[in-house]
Amino acid sequence: MTSYKALVKDVINKADVLLEVVDARFPDETRNSEVEKEIISLKKPFIIVINKCDLVSKEKLEKTKTRLSRTAPTVFISSKDRSGTTMLRHQILASACIKGRDILVGTLGYPNVGKSSVINGVTGRHRASTSPISGHTKGVQHVDAGSHIMFMDTPGVIPFDENDEYMQGLLGIKDATHLKDPIGVALKIIEKMLAENKTALESFYSVTTGDQDSYSVLEQIGKKCNFLQKKGEVDEMRTAARIINDWQKGLLLV
Repeated sequence: MTSYKALVKDVINKADVLLEVVDARFPDETRNSEVEKEIISLKKPFIIVINKCDLVSKEKLEKTKTRLSRTAPTVFISSKDRSGTTMLRHQILASACIKGRDILVGTLGYPNVGKSSVINGVTGRHRASTSPISGHTKGVQHVDAGSHIMFMDTPGVIPFDENDEYMQGLLGIKDATHLKDPIGVALKIIEKMLAENKTALESFYSVTTGDQDSYSVLEQIGKKCNFLQKKGEVDEMRTAARIINDWQKGLLLV
């Protein structure tokens, strides 16, 4: 943890502009107040990049942008279709007026929020190495984005408690096979869907949730998927794995 903190501090010191990349599905949970305070204390300009916006409804995105833009300029990005990348490039150039050399842009954020994918979206090429595996980026990589912009890609900051499996599952830091409580994580996903986009959940799994609790919905999904054991009981572990995999693949819109 100490090495990560030292690395992040070094990037903040060297960068002309900082990007804090957050997951559109969990904008508050994937912000890091400690990092933001460090950036502000050094009077460095920073931009909040809301990534994976294709996984969130427009209504939720607008509410998120309204809140976050009170802290810093905010840009929506979808690495999937590269939407928002031109806007981000313009915002970077507007945030720093550097002559005679490239603008150094530090990218910071939690594992799996898509920092490297954001960089590739802006550069238009696969220049920053990406992987669905948490911790894929090792050390600091410099990526030339053209137009006098040089990115510093960094490993994810990992401030999550080792025992906080729910966030690790929701963010895709751990897949279903590496979670100690996949059923608990699946229930969290269902709860979030019921609260924020019940219609999408019902449509995707062809179920009717009504006023059912998350466990009852999980059981219903298991039956629809025909994940049944010998006595006709729902195979909860198999159902949970399916829900987690669908969520982590971005098939469920909130």
